[in-house]
Amino acid sequence: MASARGSSPSPATQFVHAYPTHGILPRYARNKPQHRQRRAVSKRHEAVVIATFGRRMNLRILADGTTVRARIKGRDLKPVCGDRVLAETIENEPDLLIVEILPRDNELTRPNMRGKTEILAANIDFVAVACAAVPRPDWYIVDRYLCAAELMRVKAAIVFNKVDDGSAEPEAAEELAVYRALDYDTVVCSAKTERNMDALESILEQHVAIIVGQSGVGKSSLINVLTQGEQRTAAVSTAKGGEGRHTTVNSVMLAQPRGGYVVDSPGVRDYAPAIAEPAEVEFGFREIHGRSEHCRFANCRHRHEPGCAVKAALESGDISERRYESYKRMLLLTEQQGRGRY
Repeated sequence: MASARGSSPSPATQFVHAYPTHGILPRYARNKPQHRQRRAVSKRHEAVVIATFGRRMNLRILADGTTVRARIKGRDLKPVCGDRVLAETIENEPDLLIVEILPRDNELTRPNMRGKTEILAANIDFVAVACAAVPRPDWYIVDRYLCAAELMRVKAAIVFNKVDDGSAEPEAAEELAVYRALDYDTVVCSAKTERNMDALESILEQHVAIIVGQSGVGKSSLINVLTQGEQRTAAVSTAKGGEGRHTTVNSVMLAQPRGGYVVDSPGVRDYAPAIAEPAEVEFGFREIHGRSEHCRFANCRHRHEPGCAVKAALESGDISERRYESYKRMLLLTEQQGRGRY
């Protein structure tokens, strides 16, 4: 019998010794199946942004109408009130994660202090421009909001608030008559006494409307009447687990009892839409664009050009001098913006 020392190693022993033994397992041991914890699959929801708090938002899930909190994925996405978005569930977190903004129907814009376009709201189909007896109306701001509505191709109306006796002062009445002649709806009302508020409710029902205007004209009061007392914080408290977590609301969308929604936006001291080209400005003024096709030159800006049908209508009194001045100011602002001087 051969000694143990001189015997040949078994095939199994040869296999093991063929691998280094300094802490490295054989291949068959390294690839041995292990039990792994499965990662939860995220679920996507299509939703509408109904309130913004900087990088935090409240969403209304379109499938069931529930309201949830959400945060934004990365820094490139910048949803605004009215946006339709895709949001994913996050494992072990109550908030959803907004991962995509769906294509917009339109945008309410303005240039910011750096000359870049800032989007205030999206997917709006009605712009209600609020002004009031106090503070004194700035009709040029009214015109600029109407210009934005025309460029967005949505309906618009002028809401003259704080008129408790139902009649506007002569100067305001004259300006409102100009807008009515241009087929804009005008409502003279009082949110305080609710006088003529039913007319405003009738105009806005079934629309996704935004109420805009100067600070102090009573936009939030108008919205409280339209939504039967809903506050700007309503979208916060109805979010699951929200209970006042957010305090500074940039904008909020509230349901109207008659159907539709209304967006409450912060008041402004000044406003102008962000317009890409000066040639587009005339499309924001109905009476000017309507006559521009009769001008001698196709690129007429209606300032000093000969054969201008707009200037002829101005001289005959068919166009309001103040509205024409408003057009020229908007044209100048757009030209300055194009040169980076806004």
